[in-house]
Amino acid sequence: MTAAASRSPHTTKLFIMMVLEFFIWGAWLPKIFGYLPAVGFSGNEQLAILLAFPVSAILGMFFSNQFADRHFAAEKFMAFSHLVSGLAILGLGFLPADAAGEVAFWPFFALMSVHCLLYVPTMSIANTLAFANIRDAAKEYGIVRMGGTVGWILAAWPFIFLLVDWDKVSAANPQGMVAWLDVAFASPLEGDKLVAGTRWTYIVAGVASLLLACFSLTLPHTPPQKAAAGESSALVKAFGVLKHPVILVLWIVTMIDSFVHNTYFFHTDNFLKSASVGIPANWTQAVMSVGQIAEILTMLVLGLTLKKLGWKTTMIIGVAGHALRFLVYAFVPQHQWLMVGVQLIHGICYAFYFATIYIYVEKSCPTDIRTSAQGLFNLMIFGLGDILAKFYWIYFGNAKYTLADGSMDWKNLFLVPTALAVLAMLILLFFFRPPTRAPEGEVTH
Repeated sequence: MTAAASRSPHTTKLFIMMVLEFFIWGAWLPKIFGYLPAVGFSGNEQLAILLAFPVSAILGMFFSNQFADRHFAAEKFMAFSHLVSGLAILGLGFLPADAAGEVAFWPFFALMSVHCLLYVPTMSIANTLAFANIRDAAKEYGIVRMGGTVGWILAAWPFIFLLVDWDKVSAANPQGMVAWLDVAFASPLEGDKLVAGTRWTYIVAGVASLLLACFSLTLPHTPPQKAAAGESSALVKAFGVLKHPVILVLWIVTMIDSFVHNTYFFHTDNFLKSASVGIPANWTQAVMSVGQIAEILTMLVLGLTLKKLGWKTTMIIGVAGHALRFLVYAFVPQHQWLMVGVQLIHGICYAFYFATIYIYVEKSCPTDIRTSAQGLFNLMIFGLGDILAKFYWIYFGNAKYTLADGSMDWKNLFLVPTALAVLAMLILLFFFRPPTRAPEGEVTH
């Protein structure tokens, strides 16, 4: 039987599902950290809005495992969730601003909460759909999941044009396509116009969500799963695996690395468009997407890297990537080409640490705790670590590193995640003692 014949007939549809799934998140996340204070939300209000996603991640982790995929066909749950969550985030793009440019908090908070509560569980349900409808998970899941990375990359590029100041382009009256593109690329929205234009991030995300709601109805029927014995105690079992010293050390390092990772998303868009770097606002998301392109390439060599370097060294390199990126941010922001190039390190940061964690759990943990351990790391990466980062930067960090003229002390700000990354590296170096140096057998991801 040929490789093409052995592949599931649903692989292409599942790939498209993943593209749209992560396109939605990638469309609005990078810009929200600058948008919220710009429309007048206080620190408490910003934190409440930003916590909607990680809190939903914590709730959704157990909701999707204990309820959603036990009672609903996966494709129908996807369709309903993306319909309602899509309408909610679409609504964010149309909330009116007052004469001062401020947006009312409660409608924004309510719509974001509805979106997150219904969107976040679909990330797990999408995986359920994928694994239930592919023939060989080791060979096909990596292809399907790569659709999510492609979706995140694609989400960045519409804003090159959506965040252009078309009044400036019209006034310049360029002649010819090349001249028109030159003027458009050099005419980003600024000030209040940029704030108003950022609404497009929610509109684009909402349209993608509605498209996925419709597309989900074409996905293969995936009936509810029966609960396995003992799954009602998932939360207790998840935290119970921390009695294993290796898992405890990795969980502590993951808490630190998740904080550092979320600091990247919290500050990078504002940093790139600041006077310190000067990248036009309509290009910042595209620049950040370079990291996802690198992620695809890094994942291709991850298996070989793990075999050659082993668990510990690979993870340390992944965490070291964060430290190097923030050091470049701190000391040479004036070189735009370097700010673009350093985004490539994101692939190393993600694949060599976060993806390696999941592979380590799959390869090294006893079968009876494997699922609980995976859930525990999901809880930290998407929930608790995200909450810690947002809480710190909104309540302490931003104020500490804001200068008298309102600009940011980017150098000292970025030395914080740099120091934390170094701490995580040292913990791995001295306290992480995996039972095997490197994975045994074939590595799949």
